[in-house]
Amino acid sequence: MNDESRNQLNVRVSKETIKQLDEIVEYYQQNTKVGRIYKGDVLSDIIEKSYQVMQKQKYLNKRNF
Repeated sequence: MNDESRNQLNVRVSKETIKQLDEIVEYYQQNTKVGRIYKGDVLSDIIEKSYQVMQKQKYLNKRNF
């Protein structure tokens, strides 16, 4: 993860969301060989993947018109 231009987000989420995030972080930790995994890294990965899916869907929607 590139630290040169990072911003901090302060958000309020439900306890259930935190529990889910903790599970996801644990899953990443068990299935990734890069060392310690942090919540911010997991959130960044999820957002980047979601963004890629969104961009692909937008492209496909434009092609259909």
